[in-house]
Amino acid sequence: MAVRDVLRMGDPRLRRKSDPVDDISDSALGDLIGDMLDTMRACDGAGIAAPQIGVPLRVVIFGVESNPRYPDAPPVPMTVLINPDISPVGADSDEAWEGCLSVPGMRGLVPRFSRIHYRGLDAAGQLIDRTADGFHARVVQHECDHLDGVLYPDRIEKKQMFGFIPELLEAGLLGPVELPAE
Repeated sequence: MAVRDVLRMGDPRLRRKSDPVDDISDSALGDLIGDMLDTMRACDGAGIAAPQIGVPLRVVIFGVESNPRYPDAPPVPMTVLINPDISPVGADSDEAWEGCLSVPGMRGLVPRFSRIHYRGLDAAGQLIDRTADGFHARVVQHECDHLDGVLYPDRIEKKQMFGFIPELLEAGLLGPVELPAE
């Protein structure tokens, strides 16, 4: 497997709606998942979507045990999710700071549903059917947004709560995070 280049905001491929995966048994899908996992780990990401490495397929990977980019985040199970379907559970939402491998060095305060239900297939074609809340729900929503060409800055309602990490830290708006080595 390989670490792939991550597309950055401004690349039109990040704005394309991704195609469903038709053949779970295709060896190219296994190679894609391996590359996504290697890339996510190399970048200390909490997740990654196939479009972020230039592949317009409905595949995301997410999972966190401990991550220097999100030091206070609770664990999220490592998951490969193919052809996901997400629905909110209730109308409650909350705001939290998000970053993205495709928007390096920046953070924004993003509203998301507090609780979601998601379904899809794992790498072996087995059904995943889960309800998630908190950080777990946020990560799933963030990664699946990529499949529809949506980046987290699109969801920011308070534009003054979006900026470069050092400036947000200096202004006292953002809690402690490890600065990315870019």
